[in-house]
Formats: sequence, structure tokens, C-alpha cells
Amino acid sequence: MPTSSTWKSDLYSGFLVFLIALPLCLGISMASGFPPIAGILTAIVGGMVVSLFGSARLTIKGPAAGLIVIAIGAVTELGNGDMAAGYKKALAVVVVAGVLQVVFALTKAGVLGDLMPSAVVHGMLAAIGVIIISKQAHVVLGVSPEGKEPLHLLAEIPHSIANLNPEVFLIGLLSLLILFTLPLINIPWVKQVPAPMVVLAAAVPLGVLFDLSHPHLYQFSHHTYEIGPKFLIRLPGSLISALAFPDFSQVFSPVSIKYIIMFALVGTIESMLSVIAVDSLDPERRVSDLNKDLLATGIGNTVAGFIGGLPMISEIVRSKANIDNGAKSHYSNFFHGTFLLLSIVLIPGLLQQIPMAALAAMLIYTGTRLASPSEFRHVYHIGAEQLLLFVVTMMVTLATDLLVGVGAGLVLKVILHVKNGVPFRALFRSVVSESQTGGILTLRVHDSAIFTNYLGLKRRLASIPKDVQTVILDFEDTWVVDHTVLAKLQKLSRDWTQGQLILTGLDGHAPASAHELAARRKLRSIGVAQGA
Repeated sequence: MPTSSTWKSDLYSGFLVFLIALPLCLGISMASGFPPIAGILTAIVGGMVVSLFGSARLTIKGPAAGLIVIAIGAVTELGNGDMAAGYKKALAVVVVAGVLQVVFALTKAGVLGDLMPSAVVHGMLAAIGVIIISKQAHVVLGVSPEGKEPLHLLAEIPHSIANLNPEVFLIGLLSLLILFTLPLINIPWVKQVPAPMVVLAAAVPLGVLFDLSHPHLYQFSHHTYEIGPKFLIRLPGSLISALAFPDFSQVFSPVSIKYIIMFALVGTIESMLSVIAVDSLDPERRVSDLNKDLLATGIGNTVAGFIGGLPMISEIVRSKANIDNGAKSHYSNFFHGTFLLLSIVLIPGLLQQIPMAALAAMLIYTGTRLASPSEFRHVYHIGAEQLLLFVVTMMVTLATDLLVGVGAGLVLKVILHVKNGVPFRALFRSVVSESQTGGILTLRVHDSAIFTNYLGLKRRLASIPKDVQTVILDFEDTWVVDHTVLAKLQKLSRDWTQGQLILTGLDGHAPASAHELAARRKLRSIGVAQGA
């Protein structure tokens, strides 16, 4: 139980995070093809159940925009046009993916986070952002598009603008203005106000003013428009009626297996990256056990899938808000789930007055942050080939799906490494020789230090004897040291508690850019080439 010195901070932070999470849970559910209540069920489980299994201390567990694309794909493909049937079959996928995450945790697969090149991860997230925008733009405009695929939906936006529903669009536009302008107001008390709640405070009264609860027609600029409850969130009459149970009839079909893999892998990687990011923000600099957190998340996903919820991850935006509002322990996540449970029990009627356009605006805001132009600039500053990986991953994901997009990014990175001189024998094998003088251990890395063989190097560093005071990593005999490895080693060096961890031997390598963590390739007599 929380101590007397922390429970007030955790209760306060949990309440503020609840205010942020409530509309986002509803919006993410809506965009995922699940019933709106499903996202809240997930966050309740993520808060009240997962926190009891020892999840990362300050992370908030719940549905995330990053899994929308997988969820809607599963519902659509498994349902074959019947979204209700697809939802039940998708729940079975969530359950099995959760069990698979438990297996990952028990087999210490938390190291998966070390295998993902950052350019590929950010390319995947940017694609997710674009997909979210492509779908939710039409909801903000109050128009039902004909297209289904992201590129078709993007191409259809001008048509939807020309045929927008003025009252619905006014709610969506005002919501977008609040979301984009509120963070720019540099007044301390304003920054403490959750932007999603400001959106609801403006959107719900507008919805009442426009009488969205009752179907009717209205005239505007010589045109007739339809308005009604279909533009509002719909919730079940009670918590019991909100529960839904999975249909396992197609759980071993090729389509289900594809989505099980995507939920398990993408959800695991996103969740671990979020935990690492949140740990870096923790004022007490505590480091979470990734495998223990993954075990808790896998249990949570299994439970959520059995009762009708979306898959969950450690969500970075809500977790950062949790820290900013003074959270001290994992009980802030527990309280956030408790407040969500109370909201659907005590105020379901109020929740059903929320316009869908307002929730869509929140998702568009999230999508623009995932696919921000600053992401492109950041990746380019690390190196031109990093930008190539980023763009290829993003475009292939948009044209196909997440699994193919990430796979294309990984294959391209391996190809670039081979092109830049990495021997085939060194692609998946870390070759390290060592020598020790007193308390100084020198590890000489041979051939390459790249994302596919980093785990071998990491395992060697984890087994350093206690009597060693200084570890020197010498890269003089490597052809390529990639950005992923340099970024991992920089963090490892910063957190190193056993004396010093020093990187040497890179003076003879050419960096891919001026960035301190740019990939490096060994200089040859025929000239300088830049690494992947």
C-alpha cells in the first residue's frame, strides 16, 4: 500500500491523469473499431490490475494510438465486413498476444528493445501518425469517406472538405485550435490544465447547443445537413453490459496469427521504449525491470482481451503527465484506473454527450506529433541513410501494414550494413577479444558493432567482474559502428555504476553526419564512406 508520504501525491496525480486518459481512451477505441467503452476497460485493467503485478513504477498503462492501426486491421479483416464479429475475434487475438507477452517476459525477452533501430521505430510511429490523421480527418469534418486504405483516405480529404458538415466541423475545428494553441500559452497555471479536458469543456456544450442527441436536419448556406446521435459517443447502459467475450473460432487462422505477432511484437517494443523513456524522467532515477514490466503488461492484455478491452502498453504521454503532476509510485496508475471505473459507473450519461469530432481532434493532434516534420529533421541530422530507413519504413507501412513495413526497414538496414563493409559472418555475431591490466579491462570489438549483434556485446558488458574499475571498449578493428549501438552504449555509459565505461578507437572512422551519435565507418585508402 502507498505510504502516508506518497498516497496524496499519487492520488492527486492519478486524478489528473484520469482527466487526460478518459477522452483519449474513448477516442482510441473509436478509431480502433472497438466499442468506445473498450478503451476505458483496458485502462481500468491497466491501472487497477497491472499495477499490482509490479509494473514500472511511474508508467501509466492503457490503450495507445500506436496500436490503432493493428486493432482496426484485425477487426476489419477478421470480421470480413461484420465489425461486431470482427471485434469478438480480435479480442481472441488480444488474449493470445497477451499470453505471448507473458512468455516473452518469462524467457527474458526484454532485450527485444535493444534490437530495434531507432530510425525504423520512428518510421513505424510516423506511419501510424499519418494513418490516424487519414482516418480521423473525415470524422472531424463530419463526413463518411468511401476509401478504406490510408493513401486512399488521404486522397479523399479534399472531397470531404468540400462536403463537410458545418456544425460537426465547428466542434472539431475548435477542439483542434485548443489542442494546438494551449501548449503555446506560457502561463504556469494554464500549463497545469489538461488540454483534453478543455476540449471537452468546449465541445460538450456545443454538442448540446446543436442538439446532437436528436436526429434532425438543418440549413446552412443554402444546403441541408443531417445531424444526430451518430456524431456522439455511445456507451452501454451498465458496466456488466459493457463486457464482451472473445471468439476463439479463428484464433489459429493465418490472419489471426499475423495480428497476434503484430500485437505482441509492436506492443512489446512500444511499451519497453516507453518504460525506458519514463525511467529517464523519474526524479529518483529508478530503473525498471523490463521483463517484470512486460510480464505485468502481458497479464493485463490477457485480462483485457477476455472482458472486451483493447490491448495496452506503457503510454508515454500519460506517463509523463503522471510524473509532472508529482507521482511517487505505481499507485498513481492504480488510482487513475479507479477514477475511470467510477466515471463509467457514476456519470455514463455525461460521457455520452461527448462529440466524436472532439475525440477525433485529439487523435489528429497525437498523429501530428508522431509524424511531425521535426521527426524527419531529427533523423536526417543523424545521417542521410537513417532518413532513408525512416522513409522506407513509413512508406511501406502506409502501402501494406506494420509488420511488412518494419520488416522492410530491418532488411534495408542489414543490406546497407553489408554494402558498407560488414562481413556476413559478423551480422549476427559479436566478436570481442579482451585483456586486463589491474583494474582496467579492455574489450576490443572486431568486424562490426551493429544492431543485430549488439546483444552479444551487451551480455559481455553485463558479466564484468566486480574487481574491474574501468572498462575500455575499443572499436579500432571494426568496419562499422551503427547509430543504434552508439545510442545504447551512451546510455549504458551514463548509467554505469562500476567505475568508468570508455569508448575509444573511433578516430579512424568517418561519421555519417555531424551528430555525436552518427554511425561510423572505418576509413579506407580509397576514400571515406558513410555508415548506416
